[in-house]
Amino acid sequence: MEKFAVTGQRESQTYSVNRSLTATKTDTPLVNVPQAVTVITRELIDDQGMRNIGEVTRYVPGVGIAQGEGNRDTPVLRGNSSTADFFIDGVRDDVQYFRDLYNVDRVEVMKGPNAMIFGRGGSGGLINRVTRQATGAIVTELNLQIGSWSQYRATLDVGRAVNRNLSVRMTGLYEDAGSYRDGVTLQRHGVNPTLAWKLAPGTILRAGAEYFHDERVADRGISSFQGRALSTAASTFFGDPAQSPTSTNVHTAFIVLDHHFANGASLRNHTRFGRYEKFYQNVYPGAVDAAGTNVAISAYNLGTDRDNLFNQTDLVLPFETGALKHQVLAGLELGRQETDNLRLTGYFTTLGANTASVLVPVSNPRTTLPLSFRLNATDANNRGVAQTVAVYAQDQVTLLPQLQAIVGVRMEDFSVDFLNRRNGVNLDSRDQLVSPRAGLIYKPSAPLSIYTSYSLSHVPRAGEQLSSLSLTNRSLDPEQFTNYELGLKWDARSDLTFTVATYRLDRENVVIPDPADPTRSILVDGQRTKGVELGVNGRLTRRWSIAGGYAYQDGKILTTQSASAVAGARLAQLPRHTFSLWQRYDLNSAWGVGAGTIYRDAISASTDHAVTLPGFVRFDAALFWRLSARLRAQVNIENIFNRDYYASAHSNTNITPGSPRALRFVVTTRF
Repeated sequence: MEKFAVTGQRESQTYSVNRSLTATKTDTPLVNVPQAVTVITRELIDDQGMRNIGEVTRYVPGVGIAQGEGNRDTPVLRGNSSTADFFIDGVRDDVQYFRDLYNVDRVEVMKGPNAMIFGRGGSGGLINRVTRQATGAIVTELNLQIGSWSQYRATLDVGRAVNRNLSVRMTGLYEDAGSYRDGVTLQRHGVNPTLAWKLAPGTILRAGAEYFHDERVADRGISSFQGRALSTAASTFFGDPAQSPTSTNVHTAFIVLDHHFANGASLRNHTRFGRYEKFYQNVYPGAVDAAGTNVAISAYNLGTDRDNLFNQTDLVLPFETGALKHQVLAGLELGRQETDNLRLTGYFTTLGANTASVLVPVSNPRTTLPLSFRLNATDANNRGVAQTVAVYAQDQVTLLPQLQAIVGVRMEDFSVDFLNRRNGVNLDSRDQLVSPRAGLIYKPSAPLSIYTSYSLSHVPRAGEQLSSLSLTNRSLDPEQFTNYELGLKWDARSDLTFTVATYRLDRENVVIPDPADPTRSILVDGQRTKGVELGVNGRLTRRWSIAGGYAYQDGKILTTQSASAVAGARLAQLPRHTFSLWQRYDLNSAWGVGAGTIYRDAISASTDHAVTLPGFVRFDAALFWRLSARLRAQVNIENIFNRDYYASAHSNTNITPGSPRALRFVVTTRF
């Protein structure tokens, strides 16, 4: 039976991956990529029972997770928080929602901006999910998970070769779960069928679709008092969970045509459509009064509908000019994004027609007062259409047997037409973005590289969610993010990788009021992040697997931007030191054990440094049991010693307590 070769998308067998199609859009060994990249493989995802992006970031040096107001993924990459720098199989997936891992083969985290490949955004890096797709392999896997607080989850993965030229695969998910947080629940389900059809020798058509639904309670945690999170049980909900629903519906479809020429060249066209329907409402905490006895509760809701349509065409051409070996990429990306959003403020009308906040006791911070939602003076009611036309070119050139270079540039025409439905005002903006990338790689030996690189990315004034355009900022230059990096990568073996990277990332063109004339805006250097990242992934021995890393990060505001963001202040939610290490040791063919350690230094919840979240150490463990070739079981224990800690924050008054000790029991069968 003929199998379909899917470069860079095979089923992971270790904690280490050696090649990627994503970082350069060419099939390249990661040791030859002049950028820090951490890959979380399917094996690591399964061993830890990971379900979401927040759990993935635990073992990625230089990346953290913010609260995201309890309704979205918000990673913090090299000091820059983002709700839009997400990609799926290399294509933009930028709506605010919680992503699942049920259909994922691996997660690739690119550190530092790389607009040459991915386009606008990616200020501190990005996260790309590589999905499970039809390959012709026979796959039948059912995964059942039961956990603390009534968590029930099932995933299914089925793949078959229909004949020598056609294969199909389907992944599915259902989950129903409670939480250690009072009143917080989660329900989600999804299905993702794909097919691969060999049209001719060297030519494969791939297609697929996904429906994903996520419904939960938006949980914005607890408030603070006198510089620290309130002393309360980790389960305490502030606000009203019954009136804090959030739901997301994702409908996507893609079609990819791959052709490989006899001379080693390849042509790839990828079209992806996505329809996103997102709504959330939250009744959430604000500040505590001076006596520390009452906390303010407010509410609002926001609906966002977005249609994304992207088409990417990539031509890869290898050739030689004298002693130089080239691999040239030439590409074209076309995109259109239509976005509608409506924000409404909540009013406690039983207390007054315009009462938008109510005080409740800190000792019992719940309210069940009815709410009425309507537009206030600043709520958004917008429609925007963003269009992208981009061309890019890249040359990966071997200058000498031990010296390689990568140079590229992307030229992007990005335009936004924006309608403010509140006042009927139409705005438009157009940016010509030039995004270069250059890297030099020295290889003392084949598995070892020392590299230096430079890259630049832009965030236009419409913002990463395409909703920030105004009369004031429409004509201002985009923000710029410039990354300088020096690193080392070593493939000690085919299944063991060590990485080191040091970097400086500058944020420029930040808008502030002109000190000499507050009616005008000026652009200034905004912030600078410097750091060192160390990573290790793979097998130390045949039985001993390891994944983790250490990061030192120092981020500061360079120019005073407001009363709460002054020059010299450390960036919010940026720990100076983080460390994580996961280890699995197989005692024999049937039994294995796992142990994890996660350390995060203290962080400030906001740039005003009024509230500090203390550092913490958390220990996890696992027990693995292979009953037969077709059946395995595991038990995962998170926070073994039941430590109190604060996992994330959105602001000084939105802080999420970490989970108490939690157990998950997983059974996986292949048949």
